[in-house]
Amino acid sequence: MRSKRQYSDFFTNAKKSMNLESVRRAERKAENILLNLKLADLRKKIGLKQTEIPGFSQTSISRIETREDLKLSTLIGYINALGMNIEIRAISKSGKRKKEKDRNILILKS
Repeated sequence: MRSKRQYSDFFTNAKKSMNLESVRRAERKAENILLNLKLADLRKKIGLKQTEIPGFSQTSISRIETREDLKLSTLIGYINALGMNIEIRAISKSGKRKKEKDRNILILKS
C-alpha cells in the first residue's frame, strides 16, 4: 500500500513536467485508490470477508471497494452493513471562522 507521502512526492515532481489537467486527473485517481484501499482495510480490520457482509454479494463488495466513483447511498449502505455508522462533516478550508462550531459542521449521520 502506498502512503499519502509517496503520492505527494509524485505530484510535486509531476507538476514540473505534466500539464495541470493531467496532474488533476492523476490526483483524483490517487484519491480514489486511497479511498478504495481504506474501505477494504476497514472491512478487514473488523474481521469480515467480502462474502460475509449481509445484504451484499461478494461481487458487489469487490466493485464497491474498487470503484473510482461511489454514490453516497452505496457508501452508507456498505458502512452500515459492516455494523458501523458514518458521519460526514463540512470543514472550513481557511480556518477563518471564529467559532469551532462554524468551522466543522455535521452534514450527515447514519
